[in-house]
Amino acid sequence: MRTLVHLSDIHFGRVDEQLLAPLRSTIEAVQPHVVVVSGDLTQRARSEQFKAARAWLDTLPGPQIVVPGNHDIPLYNVAARFLSPLTKYRKYITENLAPEYVDDEIAVMGLNTARSLTIKDGRVNREQVQRLQDRMAKVDATLTRIVVTHHPFDLPEAFNEDDLVDRAPMAMEAFSKCGVDLLLAGHLHASHSGNSARRYKIAGYAALVVQAGTATSTRGRGETNSFNVLRIDREEIQVERYSWQDEKGAFEVATIEVFRRDGNTWQPLGTTPDMPEAITSDETVALPTVSG
Repeated sequence: MRTLVHLSDIHFGRVDEQLLAPLRSTIEAVQPHVVVVSGDLTQRARSEQFKAARAWLDTLPGPQIVVPGNHDIPLYNVAARFLSPLTKYRKYITENLAPEYVDDEIAVMGLNTARSLTIKDGRVNREQVQRLQDRMAKVDATLTRIVVTHHPFDLPEAFNEDDLVDRAPMAMEAFSKCGVDLLLAGHLHASHSGNSARRYKIAGYAALVVQAGTATSTRGRGETNSFNVLRIDREEIQVERYSWQDEKGAFEVATIEVFRRDGNTWQPLGTTPDMPEAITSDETVALPTVSG
């Protein structure tokens, strides 16, 4: 089993400072094998914001897979936006816009969806997707395959279709061919887990799609600050959402969802006697474990 921490939309420049130390402590206690950050490290792509984000990321466990978001491209500096949109991101965060982590159980690969020509929307192109397919072809077929983007391939209910990454159907067809199991994204500041079958009708294929809320931004959009912990086994993935409990000054488990592989599809397990649909931090329960 592998444990993965999924953070998103940390937005240095609009950070709730009281959350940073408890978040770091909680992540350290989880002891993840890999930490994923799915974009929007800054609020306005300024040097001091990138420096602050980099300094905080350096306090977290590694390895880390980080991808940029639309807020990591300058908004008001038009010349920088179109001529050198990710120069500061590359300088302070990472040169690698297609990072990857591979061990003997999981393959985690980043895909950049941030673009200069849109204010907030994202996009993938065929060249990116082909390169990802080529990378996936080189890893062992038994590994759980994970793709990280900022913009989502699926949405919680009531969100606008415009929030989906552009050219998503093309990418999903490619993901089905190279056996992508899990898609991690952010952007919406809203948590969500489900499979891709409702939106993408691809015979015999349904990836698990997991959305993270904002871990540290003051712009919660109606949802408390949160992040995800995923317990990943070849046949089963457990998604734990940790939410900020202001009265306790801590992040605690708010909900747990479990998904199981059925061929090339990931299906929710549903409610069982020892796994309520929503486990709140005020309840005392034995948390389910992933087999393996």
